Parts: sequence; C-alpha cells; structure tokens
Amino acid sequence: MRMRFTGLLLALLLLAIPAAAQTPGVTDSEIVIGLTTPLSGPAAAWGNTALAAEAWANHVNTQGGINGRKLRVLMKDDGYNPGRAVANLKEMKDQVFLNVGLLGSAILNAAKDDVAEYKLPVINPYGNPAIWAKQPRAKIRYVFVNYPDYADEAEFLTKFSVDKLGAKKVAVFYQNDDYGKGGLEGVNRALKGLGGKATLAAAVSYELSDREMGTHALKLKDSGADAVVFYSTITHGANVIKEMAKVGFRPKPVASFPLGDYLIMFRLLGELWEGAHFAILSGAAVANDPPGKVLVDILTKVQPKLVGKENTALTGFTSMAIALEGIRKAGRNLTRESYVEAMESVKGFTAEGILPGVTFGPNRRHGLNAVRLLRANKAADFSYVEAAPTQFFQPHF
Repeated sequence: MRMRFTGLLLALLLLAIPAAAQTPGVTDSEIVIGLTTPLSGPAAAWGNTALAAEAWANHVNTQGGINGRKLRVLMKDDGYNPGRAVANLKEMKDQVFLNVGLLGSAILNAAKDDVAEYKLPVINPYGNPAIWAKQPRAKIRYVFVNYPDYADEAEFLTKFSVDKLGAKKVAVFYQNDDYGKGGLEGVNRALKGLGGKATLAAAVSYELSDREMGTHALKLKDSGADAVVFYSTITHGANVIKEMAKVGFRPKPVASFPLGDYLIMFRLLGELWEGAHFAILSGAAVANDPPGKVLVDILTKVQPKLVGKENTALTGFTSMAIALEGIRKAGRNLTRESYVEAMESVKGFTAEGILPGVTFGPNRRHGLNAVRLLRANKAADFSYVEAAPTQFFQPHF
C-alpha cells in the first residue's frame, strides 16, 4: 500500500512540473530569445534589425509580457561571418527558446543543418528563401519565413527597369555569394522572358572584403548600362554609386530591398540617391506611412540608437512581432512543439498593420513572398513616392 501511494505521489509531482521547465529558454517567469547578428563588420547597418527586435521585446515587457512571462533577449555579434554565427547558435541552442532574424544567405547555408539538428525555432531568417526551399520538409519544421525570394524580386525589378524606366542595357552589381547570385539569377530570368527588349550589359561582382569600389565602378561605366540592379550591402552599394558619380556615370539605380532604408541611403549619398528605385521587404509600410510612424515612435523611445535608421528598425520589429504571435497563440504550456503548432495556425498576420498579411500552415513555411517598390524623391526632405504597389509572388515551401 505504501509503495502504491509513493508511486502515485511521484506521478502527481511529475504532472505538476510544467512542460516549460524542460524547454530550453523557458522558465515559469521568462522566455529567452536569441539573436545572432552583424553588430560589426561590412553589414553592420543591418544589425539595426536586431536592436529593433530587442526594443520591441522590451516594449512588450512594459505591457506585461506574454501569458505571464517576461521576454529576455540574448544577443551576440557575428560580424556577418558564417563561422561566428554557427558558433553563436551552438552556444545558444540550450539557452534560448527560439532565434529571430538570423541574417545573411551565407550564414543560413552554413547553419541550416545545425538548426534542424537542434530543433531550434528560427523565425524570419534574413536570407534567400531558396536555401530552405531546397531542404527536405522534415528539416524545416522549425523554420518560419517572411522574406522575398531574391530571384522573384530581381525578375520584377528587371522587368520594371525595362518596361517602366525604358532601360535597354541592364547591369547587375552583386555580392559574390548566395544573396547576390540569387539576384543575378532573377535578372537573367527576366531578360530571357523579355524576348530581346533589353540585354545584360554586365554582371559585376564584389567580395565582402573589398573596400575600394573604383574598379567596379569603371566596369559598370564601360558596360554602357542605363540601369543597374543592386544586390549588395548598404556600404558597398553606396560606395560604388559614389565612385560611378566620380567618373561621370549616372545610370538608374534599382535596388533590392536590403538597400531599402532610404533614410540611411539619403544620409550616405545625398542627391546621388534621388530618383533611385528601391524595393521594400514584404511590401511593408515604411517609417513615414501612418502605421510605421506609430511603431517608429515606440522603437526609438525604447532604443534611441535607432533614430535615423527607422526602416531597418521596422524590419526588426516585424520579425519579433511574428515570433511573439506564435508565443501568444501557444499559451501558457509553451514548448517548441506547441510553438510550431501555434505558428502553423497564423493566418493573415499584419504585425500592427505593417504587413499585407503573413500566413503559415502545416505545409507552408514561406509565409509571405512580396515586395513593394518606392522611388527616392528629394534628399532635402528624405521624401519618396510609391513606384509600384505590393507585388505578391508564389510562396516556395
């Protein structure tokens, strides 16, 4: 009788232990969220996304947290280096509940097998979705993406350059990795589909370690291109535009969404950025749109370092908002498996009105594949106009 009672008591004690206690990064009062991001190095400007994600988590804490728990962000610098990012994820895997905003196509490629092994939820990784689309479905169970496919975006940008801007010779300035090559693929796909209306004038690549852009600018000038499509970092893109201007070459710049923070680009380039066309991630609202203004006010008050970097800040907000929606939906009994099921139930999520709607499901991890196109107006007032409304592409996985 005593043994039976002891066994019953043990069973009751086990039931009383919350499942969250056995879940990495989750305690009775806290959820730890991991970020590895380029706070230094050639892509440091994109590290603003992580600062904004952290700022939104801190704001949510002031509102009481989520389901009785507060949020804590564990952030590590990876310098846009795949080896450092992989090491950061390995260190974090048993300390955090999930990862938000893993940044860089080369980093995603390096980390894709590890995050599958760790069963680490990876929310809104910033990199070519084609990387995940090529993975077996079982290996992307914990991955949820709100990010445009680079080839789809580049195809749209190239067709716009030809059909709307009258370009006859299109050049590409691209990073020599999965990010830039995805853009180059889309440019070539578009030109093939345009049936000779325009040609590829040049495909000029650069390495992340390159600092001098003079040679690259001369190659672009010699191509005679009347439009240049950019798949680069903010730093390399701005520098090559400056160098092109020095040699009297002013083609029409058409930039992929990683160069979509027009506030930063205007500060770097002034009038050289006037007239540039640039995509906006996921067709989202920007800092001067009504929903953007409300969120920018919150983010910059929480994290003053985001002043002047408001559009990359909104990108970081969006990623954290998507991650937290899954936590809300999962409820108090939070495990990685309950979280996956909750994320699969997200339908038409707009992130405080910023997005046109993100939808996941048991067989859908590519929640939104879209961009919006703006044109930089005047450097004096950092103004812009919409050049094309949100373009929706087919989700890939």
